[in-house]
Amino acid sequence: MNTIGKFQSSMKMMTAKMLPSFSTALLLFFLVPVMIPVGEAVWLDVPPTGTKCVSEEIQSNVVVLADYLIISEDHGVMPTISVKVTSPYGNNLHHMENVTHGQFAFTTQESGNYLACFWADAKSHGNKNVSINIDWKTGIAAKDWASIAKKEKIEGVELEIRKLEGAVEAIHENLIYLRNREAEMRTVSEKTNSRVAWYSIMSLGICIAVSGLQVVYLKQYFEKKKLI
Repeated sequence: MNTIGKFQSSMKMMTAKMLPSFSTALLLFFLVPVMIPVGEAVWLDVPPTGTKCVSEEIQSNVVVLADYLIISEDHGVMPTISVKVTSPYGNNLHHMENVTHGQFAFTTQESGNYLACFWADAKSHGNKNVSINIDWKTGIAAKDWASIAKKEKIEGVELEIRKLEGAVEAIHENLIYLRNREAEMRTVSEKTNSRVAWYSIMSLGICIAVSGLQVVYLKQYFEKKKLI
């Protein structure tokens, strides 16, 4: 009986130790796909005249990789497009004209909305819309894991662990970015509230001063007219 009791006690202790690890793994399983930057495929229908743009808010020091390709049913005459990618401050990161496909890659230098605009070359396709497929990847999704595995000679479980480490780092960086953005917004809100308060006090003071001047002026006016 003592042996059975010791066995049950040891099983309970092992279960208690395994539960936190299992909970952490389960939490990472659900959080990693949600919080890390991932790749996104976008399908655009560009009109004969005009421009269509896609944008994404990205923090600084993040790798961005994108491929774009024209999808056309008419294989005889392939339409062409022009592409321009700009940073939040308006810096030109990629600019191509009269192309059917291409790729751009860069590391972000500042946080904000990065804009990629596409417009069709009217002479190449007449008055038809041009369909464009865009494969946009950021952060860990833009890494070439095959090259990393070959260079560092890792594979299997070790490679998956490296991917999870990268995912955790990306989550940590996103949380820091969100915290900094929250602090910036809180500072702006506090400054705005302070300015509104001072403006209200100043407006009230001006109203009181104007009312006092009106009373003095009316009193002098009535005294001159000998009405009081």
